[in-house]
Parts: sequence; structure tokens; C-alpha cells
Amino acid sequence: MPADSSRIPPPPAPSTDLRADARYNRERILRVAREVFATHGIDAPVSTIARHAGVGTSTLYRRFPTRDHLIAEVFAGQAAICTGSIDLALADPDPWRGFASVLDRVTAMQVADQGFSAAFLRSFPGTPGLKTRRSRAERGIALLIRRAKEAGVLRPDFDRTDLTLLFMAVDGIRDHGVEDAHAAARRLVAHLLRSFRAVPVSVPPLPPPAPVGLYHPQDSSRRP
Repeated sequence: MPADSSRIPPPPAPSTDLRADARYNRERILRVAREVFATHGIDAPVSTIARHAGVGTSTLYRRFPTRDHLIAEVFAGQAAICTGSIDLALADPDPWRGFASVLDRVTAMQVADQGFSAAFLRSFPGTPGLKTRRSRAERGIALLIRRAKEAGVLRPDFDRTDLTLLFMAVDGIRDHGVEDAHAAARRLVAHLLRSFRAVPVSVPPLPPPAPVGLYHPQDSSRRP
């Protein structure tokens, strides 16, 4: 007697466990890498990230073929925020306010994430997404500078490399373990913005002083 087809169980559905595991591993690697880069910078060992993510190094490299691919994925969100901030600044009818707002936002991101500025300023061969965003940011910043100079509010001898010096200084605040790095960065940026102005103007008072000592917090031997 032929089998009752209504009683024959359907074939098992294709397993999605591997796909789910792969997706979970990828998300976990990115989350851990973001934490490690934020604390130790983008030169932290990939093996450390894999260990904290609970995966093997080979698994990490299957998801991200190179360190640069991993870094580009980790900082994709911050890069998008950075270029978005520049777009908002360019839309501001006040050239100085637009220029200053970008410095405030980008340096705040620097302080919050140690690896951000290094990742955004570094060249990443084979990662067109981050490279495209960086090129777009560079064009936007150049336009902000030109617009502010043409409006007579930014010193004519200001150079784009002065922004690099500013970002390096903010990185130094983080590297020295300042207790309130956000307060220190805000005050530093406020001082530098005053020096960048082309002509003396009425400016708001500086942010409150930051709790910064004269010496490196870990160098007790040099203190009086």
C-alpha cells in the first residue's frame, strides 16, 4: 500500500545555525575591536581582539581579511558622523560658526575614542569606503577654511596642517591620562579658536579650567 503522503514529514529546513554563528561572531568581533581600539589605539594586537571576542585569529581573518578592513569597519560609523558634521557646518550661513563647530565635534569624538583620529587620518589601501569618506571630509574642510578666509574671519596664514597640530595636541591629552579629558580638550580648542580668528572680536568666556597638573600623572619623581 502506498504511503499516505499526508503523513510523510516534510524534509528538514536548511540549517541557519552557521549563518547565525557567523553573524554573531562578526558583530562580537566588531564590538570588542571597538572597545580595544578606543582604549589602546588602533595598533592593539589583533590576537588580543580575537581572544576577548572568544574566537580564533583565523576566524577573525575570515571575517576581516586584514587589520585595515577591521579598522575600517569599526570606525565606519564615526567616519559617517564626521562627514555629516562637516556637511552641517557647510550649510551654516555663518562661516566662523561652521568652522568652529567642526573642531568642537571632531575633537570631542577624539577624546571619546582613542583610535578615531588615527584611523581617520591613516591611509587604508583596499578599503574604498573609509578612503571615500576621508576624501570627502578633506574637501569639506578645505571649503570651510576657504569660506572662512574669504569672509575675513579666519587668519589668512592659517593652514590645514594647523588642524593636524590641533588633533595631535588633543591626542596628547588622552595619552597623558587627564582625569577630565573632555574638559581639557574643550578649553584647548577654545584657546586655539581665539588664535585662529583673523580680527579681535567679542568672544564668549573660556570653558572652565580642566583639572590638569603640571606633570604627567604617572611621573611622581618630578613633582616638588
